[in-house]
Amino acid sequence: MKKIILTAAFAFATVAMQAQVKTPQASPSSKVEQMVGLTNVEIDYSRPSMKGRTVFGELVPYGKIWRTGANANTTISFSEDIVIGGKTLKKGKYSLYTLPKADSWEVIFYTTTDNWGNPENWDEANVALRTTVKPETISRKVETFTIDINNVDNDYAVLELLWEKTLIPVKFEVPTQKVALKSIETTLAGPSANDYFSSAQYLYQSNGDLGKALTWVNKAVEMKGADTPFWYLRLKSLIQAKKGDKMGAIETAKLSLAGAEKANNQDYVKMNKDSIAEWNKKS
Repeated sequence: MKKIILTAAFAFATVAMQAQVKTPQASPSSKVEQMVGLTNVEIDYSRPSMKGRTVFGELVPYGKIWRTGANANTTISFSEDIVIGGKTLKKGKYSLYTLPKADSWEVIFYTTTDNWGNPENWDEANVALRTTVKPETISRKVETFTIDINNVDNDYAVLELLWEKTLIPVKFEVPTQKVALKSIETTLAGPSANDYFSSAQYLYQSNGDLGKALTWVNKAVEMKGADTPFWYLRLKSLIQAKKGDKMGAIETAKLSLAGAEKANNQDYVKMNKDSIAEWNKKS
């Protein structure tokens, strides 16, 4: 009987541990993704609500750094360098902080993103960009704090912070023409060495046309010249061996081996030595 009671108690405890109480977050998380021209912008933040409170000047005091949301850091990332107020912000991920004032706001992009709220010790060296924005009063009341990206154009957009009856607009410019021209020039210049390598690798791995695979890997090696990576040469040796040219494969593998030894890549050193030994037996 005692054993049965203990077993039942254990089973109950196990079920209790597995059960999880689900309740809504006071400040639910949200994610914004927007392509502006050719720049991808992503925002992660939590959204507190007014709930009958006066926000700016009370809940969010004037003159103090605000986390610009709730819970963990509000973060924003850009896939390309952008420009705000004539200043460049490098591509990457940032925490978004603000310093609200009655007649102006400072919007701050901060390089560390692992703080819960404000950093324990604010470090001005971590400020990637700071800009001053004039707040705008809107007619409607925004109950829940909102971050959005609007007025989207090929060359710019506006990051908007909205809460209560306040709008903070931050216009940012994106390098659409620069990115587009680089893409055009790269495409018109023809395939890169890596394109030829990847294509040859696909044909080799999928048992495709080995003659074409060898042509493409040779093109990749030719384009790289003296800087040919040892993994390019490894692929070439494997293609040669699969085509039946064991002697050619051995010579190429020796070049790959030398490169791997110079780079201290022991995986490729072993693979090349093993292949050379195997092909020597069969040649």
